[in-house]
Amino acid sequence: MNAGYREIVAAALWMIGSIASFSVMAVAGREARQALDTAELLVWRSVIGAVIVIAILALSREGFAQIRTRRPFLHLVRNISHFFGQYCWYYAVAIIPLAQLFALEFTSPIWVLLAAPFVFGMRLTWLKLAAVGLSFVGVLLVVEAWSETFASEFSGGQIWGLLAAIGFAGNMIVTKRLTATDSNLCVLFYMTVMQGPMGLVVAGDLPTIPPNAWIGFWVLALSIGGLSAHYCLTQAFRHGDATVVAPMDFVRLPVIAVVGALAYGEPLAWNVLAGGTLIFLGNYLNIRWRG
Repeated sequence: MNAGYREIVAAALWMIGSIASFSVMAVAGREARQALDTAELLVWRSVIGAVIVIAILALSREGFAQIRTRRPFLHLVRNISHFFGQYCWYYAVAIIPLAQLFALEFTSPIWVLLAAPFVFGMRLTWLKLAAVGLSFVGVLLVVEAWSETFASEFSGGQIWGLLAAIGFAGNMIVTKRLTATDSNLCVLFYMTVMQGPMGLVVAGDLPTIPPNAWIGFWVLALSIGGLSAHYCLTQAFRHGDATVVAPMDFVRLPVIAVVGALAYGEPLAWNVLAGGTLIFLGNYLNIRWRG
């Protein structure tokens, strides 16, 4: 097995972990939302995540030296954007089909592309605008914009899903700058310790204790899945570039569509899968048309 093939296999294995983690997050978030509101859920996720990350740091060879950073303000900006995206995502996960939410989430790279000329000074070419247009058509498919009842039935959940994608886009932009100097564990550490207080501010009080072991299980699964998803996705990008990883990441959509159908009886809607495919193609062409 040559080195290039081994790297692709490694990227694929990490992406399997990422896809599984995102799927667990979606199901766990929907189940936990039966007893906890969104802000409380994010507080518990941050507290449990912080315990896990601190334990890993304490046991690692480099220890807490890994969390040293010269860019605390950038971490704060990243976590405000990420908290906003997470809040919108977990709000939407309880009220719209899982596949629809994942399809709308795939628009994040397109929002990054539109912001790139202002943030990175990158040139927005006609080819990249074509990629944006293709993804936009995909969004219209996902939300059934052709429907006669579209204006009245465009749900709050769909709006929250699009807002989540915008929040994640801001997170992507800042993370790209941070990972040039700070380690993955450093980013995860500040994510957990900063977003916990943000959740407390939004909640306005201490979070509710999970009322039973079943809800507690889903809160724990959500917290572990969140860390695992971030870590696996980052590792996948270490072994393969975006042109390799992006198609693998798209597998999340059909996987979560099947999960939604089996667990919640959600229909395998053709427009969501077709729209998600167009959104993915827009993202992929944007990657291919660099420059």
